[in-house]
Amino acid sequence: MALRNIVRIDEEKCDGCGLCVDACAEGAIKIVDGKAKLVSEVYCDGLGVCIGHCPQDAITIEKRETAEFDEEATKAHLAKQKNAQKQADFACPGMATQELREKGKTSESSTASVPSQLSQWPVQLKLVSPQAPYFANADLLLVADCVPFAMGDFHGRFLKDRSIAVGCPKLDDPEFYIEKLGLILKTNKLRSLTVIHMEVPCCFGLTRIAREALARSGVKMPFEDVTISLQGSVSKSEKIET
Repeated sequence: MALRNIVRIDEEKCDGCGLCVDACAEGAIKIVDGKAKLVSEVYCDGLGVCIGHCPQDAITIEKRETAEFDEEATKAHLAKQKNAQKQADFACPGMATQELREKGKTSESSTASVPSQLSQWPVQLKLVSPQAPYFANADLLLVADCVPFAMGDFHGRFLKDRSIAVGCPKLDDPEFYIEKLGLILKTNKLRSLTVIHMEVPCCFGLTRIAREALARSGVKMPFEDVTISLQGSVSKSEKIET
């Protein structure tokens, strides 16, 4: 044990945005149950680079008795993380974040009779990264996954020049969706949010997910709630105040 500087994270202030995780070169911080936590004190060098990346001022440096910083253990920890990421990428290369084209432009090489307006990959809310560049200052669509099948003009009417997150409020975990959407809202200065779902009762859960994510994230913004009929037309559209 040694008396040294060590990072302290105030969980009351932490909103789980994850910016400190990316800033920590030693991999000493990770998000656990929606809060930033030290993985191990031996991985923290106490320099506090992460402090400047915390928008909530939840990170400070304190001097106290703790385990000494272990450079060799940290290197091994980082190597293990890197290897795990490589294995994940190998197992599912389709999860890699990609910007497919500039907003407002369709692919010149497309052979489709009706060009796609999709500008990102992946699209599933389960898979997208809150830090993905296509969410920055974006107009975001939160879409029930049946909508694009029911609506023939979905690409031209809604998807063009917008980012998208797709999910099913009935089959997937709503709590996970709320936390993930909340991170997207907190991490990016969205220009707008539009929720699009089918007219069947269970699909309205997507609207409740958006409401709760906004409430928990502390982000104040109205969103447009669009209901699609089984025939593929817009049956209702309204502005929801939060």
